[in-house]
Amino acid sequence: MTVAPRARLLIVDDETAQMRALCDTLALEGFAAQGYNSARQALAALKSGEFDLLITDLMMPEMDGITLGVEALKVDAALGVILMTGHGTIDTAVRAMQQGAVDYILKPFKLNTILTVIARALEVQRLRREVEELQERERLRSEELASANRDLEAYSYSISHDLRAPLRAIDGYALMLQEDFAAQLGSEGQRLISAIRGGSKRMDQLIVGLLEFSRAGRGALDVSHVDMGMLAEAAAAEVMALYTGPVPHIDIADLPPITADAAVIRQVWCNLIGNALKYSAKQPQPLIKIDGRIEAGEAIYAVQDNGAGFDMRYADKLFGVFQRLHRAEEFSGTGVGLAIVHRIVTRHRGRIWAESTVGSGACFRFALPVSAP
Repeated sequence: MTVAPRARLLIVDDETAQMRALCDTLALEGFAAQGYNSARQALAALKSGEFDLLITDLMMPEMDGITLGVEALKVDAALGVILMTGHGTIDTAVRAMQQGAVDYILKPFKLNTILTVIARALEVQRLRREVEELQERERLRSEELASANRDLEAYSYSISHDLRAPLRAIDGYALMLQEDFAAQLGSEGQRLISAIRGGSKRMDQLIVGLLEFSRAGRGALDVSHVDMGMLAEAAAAEVMALYTGPVPHIDIADLPPITADAAVIRQVWCNLIGNALKYSAKQPQPLIKIDGRIEAGEAIYAVQDNGAGFDMRYADKLFGVFQRLHRAEEFSGTGVGLAIVHRIVTRHRGRIWAESTVGSGACFRFALPVSAP
């Protein structure tokens, strides 16, 4: 049975006797060694993938070892290059390593020395191959992700267009029935029509929420310096424009700035402030407190309200899609807002959590790295 060589070596040295002695010695150690006393002949014989290592003398008449190594790497970029050099040319050998050589051997050398250097060079080559394989797998994975994102975009469009269109038709026909045949329907018929319209609108809201949740996890983050105080104030003004409950008091303290994607972090503020207003709207005087601090390399922000609160036994459900801790009759919503917040925060390598007591309000905190993710 043929035993595979430990490695395939190309040895180049203009001193023929030394070249042959090195080939014979390494052959006895289980290597496949092929030698040349001419750098040009060695280069002409070199083919990609034929050798694992090139061991070459530094000082040769036709072509020095550095030039040979550079030219050899043009033929086979995966080739490992080892230079043999005297004590007086160590600096040159080091410069050669900067141009692609993996190691050098000082002349005169013992067998154990060159075996150690060869083993080290082969290990470097193995690691390089692993890195290249990982990079190739990462490239393929990126292409697969890009393809999946394109499919998801098409799917999102299908949901938005193809599924919502029938819902709009259901609501439209129900409205015509309600307006044109009110007398024939009677009170019970009117109630049923209202239930149909309410269900179709609810389904439409769920579809829109699901699309927003999907979009929150896609696309590259456009990070920049973010004035969190201004962003929170703008989000509060946006939410207040749609708010119809008792006039609230919103207290925004000085907030530390961060580096993040301002557009999606604004959505975090809108969702958290909107939730705080919604769940405190039944209080005579809704109170929202917003503050922040820097701690251990993180910017930690808090949105606290004096609203209905929730039972901490079910806190693990807060950030799930379509998870709600209150009945729809008590508070409107789709159960997607906090899931979107959680996804945005985690995409920034942050974290989010909440604390509450039933009837005594809730406090949502999220922490983001001060530097860009």
